[in-house]
Amino acid sequence: MKKLERFSLERQIKMKLGFIGAGNMGGAILRGYLASGKIQSEDVFVCGRNIEKLDKLCAELGVKACYTITELVDICDVVMLGVKPNVFPDVMPQVAQNYTNEKILVSMAAGITIESISNYVGKDARIVRVMPNTPAMVNEAMTSVSRNANVDNQQFAPIFDIFKSIGEAEEVDEHLIHCVIGVSGSSPAYTYMYIDALAEAAVKNGMNKEQAIMFAAQSVLGAAKMVLETGVDPVQLRINVCSPGGTTIEAVNTLQEKGFAELVESGFQAAVDKSKLMSK
Repeated sequence: MKKLERFSLERQIKMKLGFIGAGNMGGAILRGYLASGKIQSEDVFVCGRNIEKLDKLCAELGVKACYTITELVDICDVVMLGVKPNVFPDVMPQVAQNYTNEKILVSMAAGITIESISNYVGKDARIVRVMPNTPAMVNEAMTSVSRNANVDNQQFAPIFDIFKSIGEAEEVDEHLIHCVIGVSGSSPAYTYMYIDALAEAAVKNGMNKEQAIMFAAQSVLGAAKMVLETGVDPVQLRINVCSPGGTTIEAVNTLQEKGFAELVESGFQAAVDKSKLMSK
C-alpha cells in the first residue's frame, strides 16, 4: 500500500460527505464511519429514492437528508455512489450537473469502471473506486480502494480512512478489481456455505442447529484471526494441527481427495469471469 499523508482530525470533521443511496452496503459504511468519530453527523448528507426510509434513517443517525441528487452533489466535498450498476445511466447525468473537479466521487458498483464514470463527469474528475464486502455491516469489511491519477495522497487519505473505519482496507490498482471480487467481494457467500455445511453435518450427528452454527462460525472466526494475527502461512497452520493418525488429518485428506481446493478455485474464477463480463 502506498504511504498516505493523513489529514488532521479537524480537516476530516470539516469534510462534507454525501451518500447517494444508503442501502445495506452504503448504510453499513455510513454507520461505521459515524461510529469512528472522524466526522460529525451534521457534515453527512444522504439522498435516496424512498423518502420515508430516507427521513427515518436521517432522524436515527442525525444526518441531513437531501431530496435531489443535484442538491447533495452541490453541498458535498465527497460523494459516495451507493447505487446499483443498472441505475448509473439515470444517476450520473444528475451528478454531473453540479459536479466540479474539486469534489471526489467514490463508487462501489461492480462492473462500473473509473473510465466509465469519467465519461459522465470529465477526464479531470477525481474518482475513487472501492469494492467492500457485506461484513461491513459488523465493521469487519475487507475493502479494496483504487483511485485515478487526479486524486493525490492528501485528497485520498480521508477517503481511505472511511473504509479503514469499517474493517480493513488496501489500496490496489483498478485492474485487480476482478481478483478482489473473487477473493473478498463475493467470498463471504462461499464462507457462509462452508459454515452451513459444517453445521448441517453436526446436526446429522446429533447437535441442535443453533449450537452447530455457533461451533462452526466461531471456528471460522478463530481460524481467520490465527491467519491475520500470527502471520503464519495458512498452509503451515494447517500442517500444525494435522497430527499423524489424528482426526484432523483424516478430514483434510478426505477434502483434498474430493477436490476441495479446486472447487473453491472454480467458484472464485466464476466470480472473476462474471466481473470481467460486467465491465465490458
